[in-house]
Amino acid sequence: MTARLIRLKTRADFVRVAAERARAVRPGLIVQAAPQPADAGRTLRVGFTASKRVGNAVVRNRAKRRLRAAAASVLPLHGRPGTDYVLIARAGTGERVYAELLADLEAALRQLARPHAGKPARGGDG
Repeated sequence: MTARLIRLKTRADFVRVAAERARAVRPGLIVQAAPQPADAGRTLRVGFTASKRVGNAVVRNRAKRRLRAAAASVLPLHGRPGTDYVLIARAGTGERVYAELLADLEAALRQLARPHAGKPARGGDG
């Protein structure tokens, strides 16, 4: 199955996915997931972000390019249709071996596919 990836671009979409609180943390990236709104259809949608903590603009752009390439390879095979994903770069994303980055993304998607995976325990708001 080769599902078409649609990009998340609005801040509201990124905030909605983050509010769902389903996430998987791996050495190369963080993946957040949320079900799509009812009017979005059954496609795969994905957004990419890298904060200034990752590095300067050159480093952040390189990390996002690598995340886009990894998502294009892995999400059509392992992503769930009807789900929005946000891939967040980490400090080592730009230098991480590409095969390890792919493995990180696959492992994160497996974790998020488990029931109640990636959600904090009750009372975990701190």
